[in-house]
Amino acid sequence: MPCCRTVALLLLAAGLCAPMARAASAPIPEIPLVHVTGGCFEMGDTFSDGGSDEKPVHRVCVDDFYLGKYEVTREIWQAVTGDKPESVAGGGSYPVEKVSWNDVRTFITLLRDRTGKNWRLPTEAEWEYAARSGGKKERFSGTDNQERLADYAWSAENSDGHVHPVGEKTPNALGIHDMGGNVWEWVQDRYDRDYYRQSPVSNPTGDPFGVNRIIRGGSALASAGFLRCSYRDYLAPDVKRPAVGFRLAIDSP
Repeated sequence: MPCCRTVALLLLAAGLCAPMARAASAPIPEIPLVHVTGGCFEMGDTFSDGGSDEKPVHRVCVDDFYLGKYEVTREIWQAVTGDKPESVAGGGSYPVEKVSWNDVRTFITLLRDRTGKNWRLPTEAEWEYAARSGGKKERFSGTDNQERLADYAWSAENSDGHVHPVGEKTPNALGIHDMGGNVWEWVQDRYDRDYYRQSPVSNPTGDPFGVNRIIRGGSALASAGFLRCSYRDYLAPDVKRPAVGFRLAIDSP
């Protein structure tokens, strides 16, 4: 009887672990990337309509890098982690949401192990440079005109209160979708409201001592002002919120 009980428990454990094992070995869908040619730009509140943490406007230069053409989807998240993502709504083509910065760090570690590539989050400077279509003076990613924002972004004004599949809106001039709206996007940097006063020019990486992590881009639940390219916000790294996700970056060879 003890032997049979042991076998039964082993079989039960195997059955419970099987879905995770299958998911962890499932093929990872393609992650389309856009090559972003590096350069210098004016970072921050270039339209004088932002908060104090967007000031002063300062010159920043970033190296070449690759950035995800789309926000990371639920399908990709599940293929990499084996976990069905918690979400408000949507199928595999919807952006993953309700993931913390710490969750994203674990995801990236798994993705690196699976692919052998040095995936990462973009820095805040890289994110804004790409959102501005390569450092242009754009209020919103893809346009300066708020009346045209609905062509480029899902926001509270047109989303019906939920996120949408990635890539449905017009991309910016670099060919990157949803840099404004749909889901907020975690970046690598720690938040410091006064960081722009001391930011280095070349490839800044944020405050080394802060606790909270920066989110960028606004979301389908946010009004237009939060979708501005220069708008900064933050959350604690263990916090999960609806309409908060991320996109991936990788160094250029």
